[in-house]
Amino acid sequence: MTTNIAITDDHEMVLRGIETMLNNTAEIKVIATYTNAKETIEGLKNDHPDVLLLDINLPDINGIDLSKQLLKTHKGLKIITLTNFDDMSFVKRMFKNGIHGYLLKNADKLELVTALKTVLSGELYIQKSINERLLNQTKSKPFDNGLNIKLTRREREVLIAISEELTTQQISEKLFISPKTVETHRMNIMSKLGAKNSVGMIKIAMERQLL
Repeated sequence: MTTNIAITDDHEMVLRGIETMLNNTAEIKVIATYTNAKETIEGLKNDHPDVLLLDINLPDINGIDLSKQLLKTHKGLKIITLTNFDDMSFVKRMFKNGIHGYLLKNADKLELVTALKTVLSGELYIQKSINERLLNQTKSKPFDNGLNIKLTRREREVLIAISEELTTQQISEKLFISPKTVETHRMNIMSKLGAKNSVGMIKIAMERQLL
């Protein structure tokens, strides 16, 4: 049985390279390629691939937000992140969204095919080098599930909204509080987590399982 693949990447050479490589592999066929999020959203309505290889760095919507959106609307779709980003916060956020595999673009053909077969069998796939970093990160840090950090209900709501990349104004409208109150909560959360900015705040919150 042939496995149908779609690829989203804004670099034409990357698209053509992966397409050529996979189309020369038995039982695998690339049925569609997209260069941005909009093309992906529209294309998937008709193409229905088994697996989508998705880059994070896209010109319109980043792959993190796009994966979350696609997995809500395409229940049977398997998504494998194929990217140059090896930051552990990206890895964790993508898996939190429900993706099925994470590969760097330096992966060879054998590993890519192995990843495809793994996710189609119902299991998750993480590139070996990424998995080793995750394990080392876990071992190097004392276990902390965030229980020692006390966030109020409203602070937790603001934290979740920030993790969804909502603006201060959007959070204000969503939670029915003033923008000034949103910023006050943001500063309180950063203080409690020991973060210097919003990016660091989200990263620490994920590490401590607050998100």
